[in-house]
Amino acid sequence: MKKILLLSQILYSSLFAQGNVYPVETSYGGGIGFGNMYMILNEVPGASVLDSIGFNVDDLQTRPLVFYGGEGFAQMIGPWRLGGYAGISSAQISNVYDIQLYKNEVGGGVGYDPGVDTPYPFNDNLSVKGKLNILLGAMTAEYVFPIYRDLEVMAGALMGLGSYNLSVDQHIGTPKWNDIGKSKYGYLSGDSIVYVRVDSQADADDIRNEGLKLTHVNESMTEISSLFFNFQPYVAVKWQFLDRMGLRMSAGFNRGTIGAGRWRLNGNVPINDSPEASISGFTVRTVIYFGL
Repeated sequence: MKKILLLSQILYSSLFAQGNVYPVETSYGGGIGFGNMYMILNEVPGASVLDSIGFNVDDLQTRPLVFYGGEGFAQMIGPWRLGGYAGISSAQISNVYDIQLYKNEVGGGVGYDPGVDTPYPFNDNLSVKGKLNILLGAMTAEYVFPIYRDLEVMAGALMGLGSYNLSVDQHIGTPKWNDIGKSKYGYLSGDSIVYVRVDSQADADDIRNEGLKLTHVNESMTEISSLFFNFQPYVAVKWQFLDRMGLRMSAGFNRGTIGAGRWRLNGNVPINDSPEASISGFTVRTVIYFGL
């Protein structure tokens, strides 16, 4: 009991002394630094795209999703502080699939039936990679509660725009530099004419009726993307452990919304029936900053 009382007196004396040495006051100045933000995504927008090519979206390592970037802040009027944040995050998943050729003996069937269909050997493999990229840029507004001269608690919000990009790359064989950029529909001549070889008038009629088919394709990239408004309320702690260097840590909840029909295919083609999606989850930010 005596030890508990002694420790209590020492702790009280230390805090009282620290309060005298570091008076509670509103500081002025600012700082800038680099750090990480960890976001535990509640869901991955566009996960059905990855599921359709055989991936398990849980293997994408989005819990947490790590953002790399930086932020800055400046004291404005009284306890109000303004700043900015920018960060980028990336995650990917990949696999290689064997290709099995087979002859459908019955006809009209979907999928390979080992008891009926005849398999044929094939040497190439299908390489598939899914990649997720998120870019955030925002301003921050905070209200500061000074505890001691070197310790502050803030309540604030991060508001800005984000870019969400999900791509799927599929290719067979080994890419060659000279084949990159060739037309996948025929032979280019000039700036706007594509010549497509046909063996007969019947083939030309089939193209007019059914559409132009891809030729000599061994690689395909599909990308869906969208811009979104992002909002993240948070509470933070700022500790100035050196005269011109300190640590900021914050915890909050991120909420970004991609509206229905806002997705685009390969950067420019609207996907009008795309669903609404959210980029939301619990976040923690840490930054080592330089300044006051």
